[in-house]
Amino acid sequence: MNTMLAEVLEAHGGTHRWNELTVVRATVVSDGGLFALKGMPQDGTPREMTVWPHEQHASVRPFGAPDQKTDFTPDRISIEKLDGRVVAERAAPRASFAGHDLNTPWDPLDRAYFNGYALWTYLTTPFLLVMPGVAVTGIQPWREGGELWPGLRATFPPGFAGHSTEQDFYFGPDRLLRRHDYHVDIAGGFAAAQYVHDIVEVDGIRLPTRRRAYRRDADGRAVPGQTMVSIDLSDVHFG
Repeated sequence: MNTMLAEVLEAHGGTHRWNELTVVRATVVSDGGLFALKGMPQDGTPREMTVWPHEQHASVRPFGAPDQKTDFTPDRISIEKLDGRVVAERAAPRASFAGHDLNTPWDPLDRAYFNGYALWTYLTTPFLLVMPGVAVTGIQPWREGGELWPGLRATFPPGFAGHSTEQDFYFGPDRLLRRHDYHVDIAGGFAAAQYVHDIVEVDGIRLPTRRRAYRRDADGRAVPGQTMVSIDLSDVHFG
């Protein structure tokens, strides 16, 4: 294993502890300009996010109505009643984004798919980097203020649901995550730089509870005032 990756995994709680866990739950509040562009502005309602960390599977509730939830996997997205009755569903959801640009409106299933894969990614970083088929290499560090953040580039396998096939992760001197760069392929491929803050330790795992994703310019810098997505987590717990 890449030495840097090994240090990163250990700093976030270690693979031994991670492999003992079967589910992650958190209260999520999200906002940002991306949702307004997609015709789906957020209302600030706290929602419960559930993620199964060792497979790409996630659910959020409520969604669209107090008695509804989502069910996400890479091959299917659905909106369901809490008793499991299907309200709407879509197989092969990634294909529905073909031809989308940044301003193409989303429908509720599009929004549910984005929410599913994005929050799954955030609640499993950095441990998703050692899942089968993921290739990780070192990249040039990113300088932020007076710090130099070493980086890792992940190349995800076909069929993996994420922002983009290649994603970059940068870590502080303590080897904890500081920044996550990617392209949002399902929204025209715009470049994003996501900064993370307020890292907490829960059940032996360390993770950030505030995320802010900005448009990224040609020099790799976040564009001030262009917050595309904000995510605040609370009441995180593992099972």
